[in-house]
Amino acid sequence: MTAEATKTRKTPTQARPVVHHGEAEFRRWSPEEVVELKLLPYSSVRSLKDRCYRRELWHHKDGGRITFTAEDLRRNAQLGAVEPLSA
Repeated sequence: MTAEATKTRKTPTQARPVVHHGEAEFRRWSPEEVVELKLLPYSSVRSLKDRCYRRELWHHKDGGRITFTAEDLRRNAQLGAVEPLSA
């Protein structure tokens, strides 16, 4: 074979698609993204994963990996909600 025949093709880089408002409902966030974007009140990925392993937080196990949907994040926010006392 010649050197020209064994060269790998360069694929053109594609721009990231524009995310529309409704598409967030179908997106999955990794624990690393959740901590980085501060979508939940956890400061480390390890503590977030530990809570998921103990089944204390809503999450999905996609192919053995922990992911969060928009609905999961909403449900987890409800877990920490405190109702005001009636006067």
